[in-house]
Formats: sequence, structure tokens, C-alpha cells
Amino acid sequence: MGDLNHPDICWKENTARHKQSGRFLQSIDDNFWTQVMEEPMRRDQLERVFLHLGHAETDEQLQNVISKFLPPVLLKLSSTQEGVRKKVMELLVHLNKHIRSCPIIQLPVETLLVQYQDPAAVSFVTNFTIIYVKMGYPRLPVEKQCELAPTLLTAMEGKPQLQQDSLMHLLIPTLFHMKYPIEPLKPFNLAEKPKAVQLLLDFMLDVLLMPYGYVLNESQNRQNVPLPQGSSTNRTGGSRIHQPPPGMSFYAAKRVIGDSSWTPEQLEQCKSGIVKFIEAEQVPELEAVIHLVVASSDTRHSVATAADLELKSKQSLIDWNNATIINKMYKVYLGDIPLKIKEGTVLKPELKREPVSTRVKLKIVPHLLRSRQAAETFPANIQVVYDGLFGANTNAKLRILSLQFVHHICVICPESKIKPLGPMLLNGLTKLIDEYKEDPKLLSMAYSAVGKLSGRMPQLFAKDIALVQQFFEALCKEEADTRLAIQEALSMMVGAYSSLEGAQHTLMEALVASYLIKSEVQVRQVAVKYASTVFPPDHIPSRYLLLLAAGDPREEVHREAQRVLRMFPGKSEKESARNQMPSFPEMVHYIQDKASHRMKTPAKYMTGTAALPFNPATFGEIVLYLRMCLAHSAGVVPTLQSLADMQDHAPAIGRYIRNLMSGNHVSSSSFSSSSKSVETNPVQIYIGLLQQLLSGVGGLPVMYCLLEVVSVYPEKLAARFVDKIDWIKSLMNTNKEEMRELAALFYSVVLSTVSGDELKASVQQLIKMTKDNHSPEVQHSSLLALGFTVGRYLAKRKIRATELRDIEQPNTAVVLEQEQLVKSTTETIGFFLDSTSPLLVVAACTALGEIGRNSPLPIPSEGTGFTKLQLVESLLARIPSSKETNKMKEQAIQTLSYFPVGDGDFPHQKLLLQGLMDSVEAKQIELQFTVGEAITSAAIGTSSVAARDAWAVTEEEYTSPADAKVNDVVPWVLDLILNKHIVSPNPCIRQAACIWLLSMVKKLSTHEEVKSHLKDIQGAFVSFLSDSDELSQDIASKGLGLVYELGNEQDQQELVTMLIDTLMTGKRAKREVTGETMVFQGGLSKTPDGQGFSTYKELCSLASDLSQPDLVYKFMNLANHHAIWNSRKGAAFGFSVIATKAGEQLAPFLPQLLPRLYCYRFDPNLGIRQAMTSIWNALVTDKSMVDKHVKEILGDLISNLTSSLWRLRESSCLALNDLLRGRPLDDIIDKLSVIWEILFSMQDDIKESVRKAAELALKTLSKVCVKMCDPSKGVACQKTIAVLLPCLLDKGIVSTVTEVQALSINTLAKISKSAGAMLKPHAPKLITALLESLNVLEPQILNYLSVCATDQEKTAVDGARVSAAKSSPMMETINVCLQYLDASVLGELVPRLCELIKSGVGFGTKGGCASVIVSLTTQCPQDLTPYSGKFMSALLSNLTDCDSVVQKSIAFAMGHLVQTFQDSSTEKLLQKLRGWYMEKDETVYRTGCALTVHAMGRYSPDVMKNHAKQVMPVAFLGMHEVLDEEKGENDNSTLWTEVWKENVPGTYGGIRLYMQELIAITQKALQSQSWKMKAQGAAAMASIAKQTGSLVPPYLGMVLSALLQGLPGRVWTGKEELLKAIASVISACSAELQKSVPGQPSVDEVVQAVLKECHKENVKYKIVAVRCVAGVLQEMKEDRFQELADIVFPMIKKPLQNFHESMGAGSPKHNKEDENEREKEVQMESLLCAFESLGKAWPRNPETQRCYQQELCKLMCDHLKLSTWKVQLGVLQAMNAYFQGLMLFNEENSDPGALTEILLETCSSITHSLEKKSYTSIRTEALSVIELLLTKLKETKQWESLTLESRALLIGSLTTVTSDSKPELQEKASSLKKTLENLD
Repeated sequence: MGDLNHPDICWKENTARHKQSGRFLQSIDDNFWTQVMEEPMRRDQLERVFLHLGHAETDEQLQNVISKFLPPVLLKLSSTQEGVRKKVMELLVHLNKHIRSCPIIQLPVETLLVQYQDPAAVSFVTNFTIIYVKMGYPRLPVEKQCELAPTLLTAMEGKPQLQQDSLMHLLIPTLFHMKYPIEPLKPFNLAEKPKAVQLLLDFMLDVLLMPYGYVLNESQNRQNVPLPQGSSTNRTGGSRIHQPPPGMSFYAAKRVIGDSSWTPEQLEQCKSGIVKFIEAEQVPELEAVIHLVVASSDTRHSVATAADLELKSKQSLIDWNNATIINKMYKVYLGDIPLKIKEGTVLKPELKREPVSTRVKLKIVPHLLRSRQAAETFPANIQVVYDGLFGANTNAKLRILSLQFVHHICVICPESKIKPLGPMLLNGLTKLIDEYKEDPKLLSMAYSAVGKLSGRMPQLFAKDIALVQQFFEALCKEEADTRLAIQEALSMMVGAYSSLEGAQHTLMEALVASYLIKSEVQVRQVAVKYASTVFPPDHIPSRYLLLLAAGDPREEVHREAQRVLRMFPGKSEKESARNQMPSFPEMVHYIQDKASHRMKTPAKYMTGTAALPFNPATFGEIVLYLRMCLAHSAGVVPTLQSLADMQDHAPAIGRYIRNLMSGNHVSSSSFSSSSKSVETNPVQIYIGLLQQLLSGVGGLPVMYCLLEVVSVYPEKLAARFVDKIDWIKSLMNTNKEEMRELAALFYSVVLSTVSGDELKASVQQLIKMTKDNHSPEVQHSSLLALGFTVGRYLAKRKIRATELRDIEQPNTAVVLEQEQLVKSTTETIGFFLDSTSPLLVVAACTALGEIGRNSPLPIPSEGTGFTKLQLVESLLARIPSSKETNKMKEQAIQTLSYFPVGDGDFPHQKLLLQGLMDSVEAKQIELQFTVGEAITSAAIGTSSVAARDAWAVTEEEYTSPADAKVNDVVPWVLDLILNKHIVSPNPCIRQAACIWLLSMVKKLSTHEEVKSHLKDIQGAFVSFLSDSDELSQDIASKGLGLVYELGNEQDQQELVTMLIDTLMTGKRAKREVTGETMVFQGGLSKTPDGQGFSTYKELCSLASDLSQPDLVYKFMNLANHHAIWNSRKGAAFGFSVIATKAGEQLAPFLPQLLPRLYCYRFDPNLGIRQAMTSIWNALVTDKSMVDKHVKEILGDLISNLTSSLWRLRESSCLALNDLLRGRPLDDIIDKLSVIWEILFSMQDDIKESVRKAAELALKTLSKVCVKMCDPSKGVACQKTIAVLLPCLLDKGIVSTVTEVQALSINTLAKISKSAGAMLKPHAPKLITALLESLNVLEPQILNYLSVCATDQEKTAVDGARVSAAKSSPMMETINVCLQYLDASVLGELVPRLCELIKSGVGFGTKGGCASVIVSLTTQCPQDLTPYSGKFMSALLSNLTDCDSVVQKSIAFAMGHLVQTFQDSSTEKLLQKLRGWYMEKDETVYRTGCALTVHAMGRYSPDVMKNHAKQVMPVAFLGMHEVLDEEKGENDNSTLWTEVWKENVPGTYGGIRLYMQELIAITQKALQSQSWKMKAQGAAAMASIAKQTGSLVPPYLGMVLSALLQGLPGRVWTGKEELLKAIASVISACSAELQKSVPGQPSVDEVVQAVLKECHKENVKYKIVAVRCVAGVLQEMKEDRFQELADIVFPMIKKPLQNFHESMGAGSPKHNKEDENEREKEVQMESLLCAFESLGKAWPRNPETQRCYQQELCKLMCDHLKLSTWKVQLGVLQAMNAYFQGLMLFNEENSDPGALTEILLETCSSITHSLEKKSYTSIRTEALSVIELLLTKLKETKQWESLTLESRALLIGSLTTVTSDSKPELQEKASSLKKTLENLD
């Protein structure tokens, strides 16, 4: 078989020359190896393998041999024959040499991996197999490595550790190149390989921890045992590292380094690959968190950034409280710290891991701060803290983070787990505070941490007062930055010391006292805090310290001390269980002791000559605090709000003082004095202190305290001051009015205790003092003292008379004397009512009132002089007077009210009451409250509480004397108010009557007359609810609440029914309209149609909704919105108490009330808003209530948004705005779209205020939604986006309301930036909707401008419109979305986008679509390839858009899009464009082609180069495009030129390169039906001829034939280009045309065709044709002059004739000037052409010259004389050519006569040119002609032909030129003149 059939086989070398023989040889080899594999291998077979290896001459052959032989050879290592194994080893050694020497050889890695995984394979085989896997895997192409990566991971299971590490070392670099599909866990199916996953994760963590450039030293590399401690490290071999990298062990470092360590760049790639692997979710998220944290700390930016971004994206998904994650973080952070471990478990030194580097720690700790689990994990948490604070490698930033972790532990760690941590944390923090003084921020955090720790573990601090002292000292010494933190820490620590006892309590007391006098303000502030908090409120020494602090000069100190001291205890059981204030006697004794001690020290305060134990501020606070203690001990709640409030407590205090004075109180032994002379009664001590302070400094509160304590028990205490009358008088003479009033009252109390004679003397002295006109203050105080004294005397006498009525009769004489004294005193006081001093009038009025209150006035009722009637009328007249002050009016009213109280028979009671009611003035609201009280008091007369002694009896305790005469006129007053004043048309009277009625209901609630008229009173109050006056409404609402409370159950039911009916139906009491009726009070802001009911209707509807109509009264009580209730008069009604009670009753209905109340708080009606806000503040004390009921509130608001009432819509918008701010909305995401849509519609509301409110709500909603779209929100983010986008896209940006559009776009832009990748599923709809909006949102004025503009302006405007669209917020949003697109969404996006490109209108939309396509081509070109055809089809349909800007945008997109095309698609596109360019006449097609090809060349140069043969010919043709300026065509030639130059190696090279294609396209152009294309083809053809120098057959024939074929027929625009092209081709290829070539036109044919064109009528065309003929004749040296002359001579003669005619005719008419001008230009051009052509075509044929030489010369000479300078120049140039070729100068053709004649004609005409000084060019050319003539005459020696006449003419003209300004002309003229002169 062998040599016969395959003679070319070399069996020795195992090679073959032919393919068939090679296949045969291959078959034999395969059979051989089948045998080898299936049968036991023999040594001779291994020899064959050696033979094959030896015969492998190329790398490819060697690779094939190895691929086949290596796996089976390795299997033979398991052979039982020693010889076979040795032979295999020998063979492998030989193989290794070949493999290592040639790195490109590929090994059969895939087969080897299968073999490696064979469970039956012996370890010897697998050990060698993995060696070749390690050798071959890195050699594989990257794609193959990625394919085999999962197999590597599978192969690890069950293998030895070292082999696993080797496989890991191969796998890790591959991860960087892996491409992961969208579905997770596809490449690496690790779900069922937990062991492999753990191996991989461990190894990856070690790789991430490995520093760049780390190298193991020899000792570490030699063994897996670290160097023993203490061994030397200094050797000459260089630096050695004896520590493993941070976070790693020696073993971990060695296994990562492997056999060959990675370079830093390779290691960076490995780490990046690991991050990508984790991003693709190939391993469980829980297991890989620590990897990302470590990677985010990497020193290489690429790794750290990628990991950080991934961590941020998963932040919300990671459970930071997972114990597994936290334990791993702690493990990595701490390494293997030596701990007590169980016996028998020893960690090998080489496996011990070091703690990580500081850089990694800085990344780990912030994540621990997010975790509750981290704070609870002991002991790792404390280890991290100590390492961060005191570790060897820590830094400032890590210390800060560690302190934050301490804060985190203190806040988060539960009670049970923080106990063991507390002492260690405290020790660490105190150590840090002691050691690190240089960092203020660190110190501040440490101090703050101590404070927080004290809050969690107060028991740890309770016994350590030294720490407090240390902190106080630090507060004194530290810098200002740190002091605030220390102050905060001390403030937080204070709670730990609230239960001190014994010595520690005393020590703390001393500590606070010592720091309370420090100079630093913060120290004193904290000391005040400790004094107020550490000690109980009844702790006397601490209260004393606070009293000292209350006098501190710094406001922040004394204000805090005062705040603590004035915290009044309550009356609840819980509060009363603890004695909240010190006992009055004990406190007084303590103060006395301290005061007496201070008087002996420099601490006393000097004021004038007096010495005080305390400074005035402190002393004043001490006195007030003692008064509070007195009130508290007396059993009442202390108050310091006003003196009137304090006086209400006087009766209770009086009882307590009487008890103290009676001896029942035993003073505490600790406060008793050893000296018997010292006063021990606390009341007396208290009075002494008051007297001391009053003598030294004074002060109104002090004066009141003294007055109070004496007045409540004057029998015992007033006597002490009888001998101090002069001191009291000095107090009465002070310059303060209130002080004088209190002193006068005090004086009267003291006088009340003296006997009759002394009293009489004192009264008389006072009367005398009233007449001292020099001192008004003395008069004022004397009048008051007289009134108070007489009043007290009369009251006392009344009581005594009652007591002694049946016992003894009084002395008549004495009584008469006393009555006379009282009468004279009263008259004296009454005298001052007419005083000019308002001060004295008020005093007199007050005094008379006090006398009248206690007894009937001792003056006549009527008559002349000072009578009761005169007094009443006088006082009534003062009330409405504008001259009187308000104080005077109030005092007069009060005085009038007292007269019926003290006198049961007062005759003018009704007159008085009527007068009070008639004294109403406008805007005197507070005065009407006084009138109301006065009417109430005067109406019941002697039964009034005003008759009581305010110091001894409270209002509630008072009962009128049994023998008192009843003068009750309440029925009369009530009838008058209800039937006259309430229904008055005057609003001021109505308002006043409302106040009076409220006062009567409040003060006379138990009066039978009031109870019997409840319905009438309610009706009266209800009538006020609709008043335009808000105060009347508010007063009425309060009155209604009181009325309801007064009735029994049946009455209450009737009242509710009546009220609800009135409010809901709006029925009002009919009111008579008179001339005084004010219909619109205060302008037209209120309507008289019952609108004032609105507030109360809403309250009523609220109550009805709760099915509790009676609650309307509660609402009215709560609706305190008028400032009057804060005034002194308003507060007296005590509505705050009623409101509190109403709030408690309404609490059960709160859930139903909340939604309605929430909305009402924003009602545009001020009254409703204030009323509802008041109700809200009273009911909703817990702010979390809103969060609990947010769904119900939102539902109510949404329903109200669409209400028919504008104010409800407005209030709902405002309420919604408030509800959305700062609140998590996870539970109401489903409502967002409804809210958006409703608010959008409200932006077009008919009411402007509603629109503004809706706009405000929309802005807030937008902000909230943007926050909700943060990826960290997880599922909530996805839901929000899914709900929002359809609404914003379908309803928002397409809205006709500008504000809605703008807000929608702005919101979308922000959401896109916030949501990021979450937008991907919604990107198709979002992008297309935004693209559509680009046009919708464009201002319409731009369309108008574009239509009205010129073409140039239109281009500029449209360009600006597209640029604006691209930089708009919509486009920015689109660009953000495009970042997250991939193949998964392109399928949906592309059809939408294509449809939009085809159907979209407007520059913005089309430009935007183009921009999107460009972005897609750059971001995901591969994913876009399947859709590129659809895009191209859509773009082509818009490429022919009439607008140039749109065309440019589309072409720009197509230029980018071709990158994604397949070659066949690109070819189709180019064919389409070429067809358009060649066949379409419309400019838009040609421009579109140019723009597209230009864009392709710029943005897709590779595609352009691949298809250059198709593009370059069109570009070359386009370069020669001719513009039709009349049609305003674009200059596309520039674009084509740029394309051509960018893609060819020079124009010449390009033409030579694409010659065939260029000829073909130009031919096609010349054959086109379009004249313009013909001309363009001709120009291109001419360019080819010019650039290449010559055309060779057959191209020359093809070109000329095509050009000539285009000549026949009529003249069309651009036909001139054909002639120019012919001239160019002839000029360039004249030599080739001399040859006769088949298919190539002859010269004669060309000339004949061109001459034929010279006969056309079109002058311009004719000029070009003539020039073409002349050029052809000149180049080809053809003599066709006769034919040319027949054409040209008429052209010359006709203009000349016209010139003569124009010279003879007059000037042309004005309207023909332009036409004549153009005609002249054409004539001149034809003359120039004619002479130029004649010069070029002047033949070298004697016969032809003989025929035309004379005629031509005459024509030239004639035009030289008469033509313009340009024509003259042309003639001279033609003359030069004429004489140059004139054959008369040759001997054989000489004709002296003819020459003489020609020369004479020439010389006579040329002199005109020489003498023309205006045109240098003419003189120059004329000199050249003369020079030529003289040269020719000299050469032919025909001087005789130049006659003397001719010479003379020339010499004369040359003489003129010799004086020319040009030196060169002078020189030439001189030379020629000299020549002529020498002839003579």
C-alpha cells in the first residue's frame, strides 16, 4: 500500500508533501494512540512519542503532538512497570524543555482538567496533571480561560490544600475578564458547592488584603514557619520583611503569592475582578460584604471606587445587624488576638493573622456604627475601641471613629450587655482625656462619651465624685472649644448623683458651693445645674446656693437659677406625695443664719450707709422664695405672676401665720439660736428680713410681701410697726405710684390697731398732709391712706356693731364725733375729685370707693354740695370723656360699683347701672370688661364678694351678712341687657353687652335669675357668632360654653338642639336697621350674609361627625384665639382651666377628630384657622399622633382637594404641604399618583390662592418623592418610581399649564439623579416621553422668529433651538437614564424611538432623538447592532428634512450609528446615498448626502476606510459642486473636500488610487439628465486632467467622448464647465491626442465641436467657447484662424461701433443705467476674450497671416486708442503675441512695405498707451511690445521698415516715460530710446 499509493511519504521523518498523504499519515497516528490508550503502554510506544517530538519542526506541529500525547502519557505514570514510569518521566522532562522554551505553545488544558477530576486517578497522576494545568492555563486565550473558569472551581473540591491554592491562583486573574449575564449565578453555579464557595471567598479575601509589591523573604519562603522571636534581621542581603502583611498570616501571604507573584498591575486587575465577581452576585451577598469593605480601602483608585459604589448600592439591602457579617468584620479588624482558648487548641504561628492596616480599619468602623449587633458583641467591641484609641498604628481619624463607636455603644447596647463594658469604657475614656490634650475635637468627643455613659450606667459614677471634680477643674482650665463638651458631659452626668447619701452628699454640697463662685460662666452654669438636680427640691442648702446664683451678674446663670427656684409645685397626688419645697420656718432660720454670718464677712453688700447680707438681686430673690415657701407651707400653689394672684392666697397664708404665731410650731433644733435675745419665730424673722431689704433697697414685691404678712394677722403683727410710722411715711413718699399705694395700705393696717385718740390724730394729720400742694406724692399717698384707713375703720365698726348689738350700747357722743370725722374726711377726699392733677383724682376716686365699699357714704343722697347723686354723676361723666386716662376711667367704674355694695339703701343704684351701660365707647374692650365686673357687682349690691376683706376671706368662702339689706336688681339688669343692648344696631354697644353678659354668667352662675334665663342668654350669645367682630364671636363662644355647664341634663339637651339648629341653618335674629346701623364694619372684608358663622359651623359639623353634638361647647371653650384672654381682665375669667377640662373630655374622640382638625388648621379664614389651631394645640400634645394617623389624615385631605368649596381646596393643599414634610411616606406610596394628578389639576384652579397653595404642596411633594427615590430605600424606591413616572410623564410634562410642566421636568431630573440604576425598567417610556416634551415645552415665539427670519438668521435661530434642547433639563435626565441601559431594555426602547424619529415634530425632539442614538452607539455599540437597521431606516426618512439644522443632527447620528453596522448594511447605505446624490436634483438630498458622509468620516473613520472605494468617487465629484446663488444653495463642496482630504494621500495620489472609479462616476455625471450634474462632472473631469498631468488611453478617449457628447443642444446653466473641462483635458493630454487610438476623438473632431459652440447666441457662453477654441488651437498648433476670425471679428467690431454711438448720443436714462452697466461689462469681457483668443490662435501659416495681418493690426490699433484701460491691456497682450508670431520678420516671408505700414500704424497708436500716466500696467505692456519690435527688427535687420516718423513718435513717447515714477520703467524707456536714437 505504502510507497505505491503514497510515494511522497517519508516514513523515516513521518512527513508527507501532499494533503491526501498527510491525512493518511494522520490516520495511522490516531490508530496508534488509540492502541496506546486502550492497551498497556510499552516502552517502544513511548519511543514513538519521542520520535514524533523529534520530528516536530514547527511550533504548530509540536503543539499538535503535545495536545495528543500529553494526557495519555501522564496516565502512564500510574503504570506498575518501573521502566515505563522512568521513560514517562524522561519524556516529560524533554516536553518541559520544549514547552518552556516556546511560550506560544498551547497545552490541552481542558482535557487535562477532565483527567484531573477523574476520581479513579491516582494522586501521582493528578499531581503531574495539575503541573501542566498550571503551565497551560495562563497560555490560553482570555476567552478560553473565562470558559474554563467554572471548571477550575469545580475541580478544587476534595483536592489537597496546595492544589486548591494553585487552582485559585489560576482562577482569580480570569475573573477580571469574565462577562456575566443578567441572570445571576449562571457562569459559576455555586449553589450546590458550599465548600468551594468558602474556599473561594477565603482566598479572595486574602487577595484583597495583599498589599502591592509585597515579597516573602527566604526564611519565610523556605518553611511555613515564621522566624523565632528575637532572631536577627540584619543581613547584607538587603531588607527583609519578618511580619506578614496586615490582616494576613504567613501562610495566607504565601498562598496568594504562589509560585510566581503578581506584579502590582496584575494584582490590581485581580482585585478589580473580584469586585466584579461580587457585583455579579456570583456568591451569597451575606458572605461577600467584608470583601467589599476591604476592597473599598484599597490604595488603587480603580478597586476602591468600584467596591465603594457597590457597597453604596447595596447599603439598604445589607442587614448590618446580621451576626455573621459583624463577626467577620471583627475577625478581619482584630486578626487572631491571643485570647484564653480551650485547652488543647493551639493556633499554629504560621496561621496567626495580624490585625488589618489602619486604612482598612477606617473603612470597617463606619459600618460597625450602623449596626446594633456590633455594639452588643462582647468582647470584640471593647477590643476595637481600645485598638482604635490606643493601638500602635492608630491615627487621629481612627480615634475619632473609635470614639463615635463608643457613643454608639453607649446609645445602642442593652442594659444587660453594657454592664461589663462600663468600667472598661470609663477607664479608656478617662485615660484618653488625661493623655490627649492637644486635640480639642477628640477631647470634646471623649467628654461627651463619658456623659452618655453616665446616662446608661449611673451606678458606675454614683460613688466617684472625684470624676465630677476633675471635670469641673477641666471646665475651668480647658480651651473654649472643649468647654462646651465638658459642660454637656457634666450636665448628662448629673443624673447619676441624684441619690447620694451621707458624707458623699455633704461632699457634693461643698463641691457645688465651691464652683458656684468661680469666675468662669460655664462653671457656674453647671454648678447651678448640679444644685438644682442632685439635691431634692426641699433641700435647704442647695436652695440657698441657687438663691445666691439667682443674683449672678451673668444672665444665663441667674436665669437658670430663677427658673429652677420658680418651678411651682402642683396639686396632684403624685406631686403632693413629695415635699417639693422647704418648710417655711426651716428655710427662714437657715437664711437668717447665713445672713448673720455674711454680715461678719466681706461678702456683705454696702448700699449707702446700710449694710446688707446679700446683694440686692440675691436678697430680692431670697425674699420671693421665702414667700413661695410660706405659700407652699400654707397649702396653696405658689405664684409670682401678679400681685392680684398672690393676694388670692392671702387668707390661706393668714391662717398658717396665725398658727405659727399661736405657738403650735416648734422650730427645729438645728436652726435654733443659742442666744435667747435672738428672735426665733419664723414670721418675725421673715418680717425682719423684709424690713431690712425694704430699708436698704426697696422694691414693689418686697413691699407687697411685708403688707401681706402684716395684713393677714394685724392684731399681732401690725403693732410692731406702730413706733415705725415715720418709716412707713417715708415709704409713702417714694416716687413710684404703686409703691405709694401699697405703703398707704400698709399704713392703714398699722393705724387700725391704735386707739381712738391716736387714730383721730393720725387722720387729722393725714388730712393736713393732703393740703400740702408742694408735694403731689405726699398728697397722693395721704389721700390713699385716708381712704384705706377710714374704710378699715368703718368695716371694723360694722363688725363690732353686729357683735355688740345685743350686749352694750355705744357711747353716743363718741359715735357722733367719729362720724363727724369720717364725714369731714370723706368731704376732704371728695374735694380732690375736681383737682387738676389726674394722679390726685385717681387717688380720691380710689379712697371714696374704699369708703363706699365698707359702709354707706357719710354724705347726703341729694341736694346741693357734695352729695351721692353729684358724686355718681361726676364719676359717670368721666367714663366717656376723652380727656381722662384709662386708669381714671377704670377706677371710676370700680368706685361706682362699690357704692351699692356698702350701702343696701343706695338710692341711685339703677341710675348708676344705667349710666355704666350708656357709657360705651368704641375700641375700649378692656374697659368693658371692667364695666362688666362693675355691673355684676352693683347689680347684686350687698351680696357682692367685693364687700369682703380680701386678706382674710376668699371669694368662694365669702357669704354676705345675715342682717345685710338686699338690694339685688339682677332681673332688671339682665332684662335691660338682653332686650335693649344685645339687639342694639350699634356694634360697639352689642360688643360691650356681650362682655357684660359673659361677666354676669361667669360671676353669677348660681343666681336663680341667670339659671332661669339660660335659653335667652344662649340665644343672645349665638347671635354674636355671626358678627363681623371676631372678639364678639370669641366671647360668645366662651359664654355658650358657660351656659351649657350651668344647665341640668334636660336644659343641656334643649340648648344643644337649639344651638345646632341655629348654626347649621344660619338663622339669625332679625335686627332692625336704623340710621345708626353699621352694615359693613371695618370695610368690606366681611360679608353680612352670615359668613361669620363659618367657624362655628365647622365646629358644629365636627361635633356632628362624632355623633356627639354637645361637644360643640367643648370646641368653643378650646377655640381661644383672641389676645384678650391673655390680658389681665381676660385672664380673670379663668378660661384656661375650662379649656383644659374640655380637652380632657374630648381626648377619646381624638382619632376621629385628627383628620378634620388637621385640615382646618390651614383654613384661609383667619377665625377658623386660629380657633382650630387652638383646639389642636389643646388636644394634640403628643406629636407622634400625626404619624400614627397619617393614612386617615391623608385620605381626608385627598377627598377635600376636589371639594367644590375653594377654601377647603386651599386649606387641604396647605395641610398636605405640612403633612408631607419630614415624614416617611413608605405606607402611602400608592396614594402618590392620585395626589400628583389632583394637584396638577389644581394648578389651573380658578382661584389664585388655591393655585399658589397647590404649587407650594407640589414643590414639597416633589422634594419628598425625590428623597423616596434614593436607591438606599430599597423596595420603597422601586415602588415610588413605578407610581411616579406614569403620572409625571402622562399628566405632568404634557400639561398645558406652564408651572406643571416645569415642576414635572424638574422632578424627573432630580429623580433620575437620585434613583440611578433603579430607572432602568422605566427608561424606554421615560426617554421617549422626555424627547416628545422637548418640542412641546419650547416657547412658541421661536417658531415665529424662525418663520420670519432670513435663511442665515433661520439657521442661527434653529441651531440655537437645538442647542437649547440638548442642554435642557429633559436632555440631562435622558443622559442620566442612558447610563443604565443595556440589552434588556433596548428591545422596548428602539421601536419607541424609531416611531418618534419618524413621527416626531419640532427641532428639539428630532435633535434629541439624534443625540440619544449617538449616546447609545458610544455606550453599548454591541448591544445596539441588532437594532441598527431600524434606526437607519428611521433616520433616512428624516435626512431629507427641509431644515438644515435637523439635517445636520440626523447626519451626525448616522455618522456615529454606522459603527454598529455590518459591512453589507453599510454598503447598502452608501449605495442609497450615492443614488440620491446622482439622481436627485433637490438640494436637500444632496446636502443630506454630504452631511452624512462627512459625519461618517469624522466619527467613524474606520468604517469610511473600509468603504473608501464607494465613498471617495462621490466625494471627489461633490468637491466640484457648483452653487446656484440665486436659489440660496448651501456650499456642500467644503464638506466633500474635507472628506476627500481626510481619506486620500494627497489629491494626486487619491486620483491615481481611485482613477477607474472616478472616471466611471464622472462619465455617469456627464450622461445625467441634470445639466447641473453634467457641469459638475465636467468640472471633476477637468480637475482629474489637471491634477494627473495626462490621461492615458482608454481613459482619455472615454473622457473626451463623454465631454463632447454633452456639448450638442441648447445652452444650460453650467454648460461652460464642459468647455473648460475640454480645454483642461486638451492642455494636459496634447501629446496623447496626437496619437490615433480607436474610440478616441481626433483633434479635428474636438475643434469642430467646440467651434460649433462658438456660434451660440448666449454671449457669456460664447466667450467661454471662444477661449476654449483658442486654447485648443494654441495647444494643438492647429490653423483654424479663418473660422475663428469669422466668429471673433464681429465681436470686436460691434462693441467698437456701439462705443462710437454712445459717444455721439446723450447720457442714458436713469432707469436704464443698471442694464447699460451690465451690457458694458459683457462687451468689455467679450473684447478681452476676442483679443486674447486672436493672440493665442495666431497661426504660424504665412498664407493665413497674409490674409489677416493688416486687418488684425488695424483692429488692435483702433481699440488701443479708444477703449478702456482693461481692453487696452488685453490689446497690448494680444499685440505682443501677434508680433511674436508675425512671419514678416522672417527673411523667406518678408514684405517690407506691409511691415512698414503695420509698424507705422502700431507706433502711432502705442504712443497713446505710453503716455497714459494713470495705468502703470499699460505702460509696462506697451514698453514690452516696443522692446519686442526692436528686438525683431534687430534680428532680421529690417530697420528700414521703421520709418523716421515712427521713430520720432516712439522717441517722443519714450521720453515721456523716462520721467515715470517707476525706476524700472524709466530704465527700460531710456534703453529703448537710446536704441532708437542710435539708429540715426
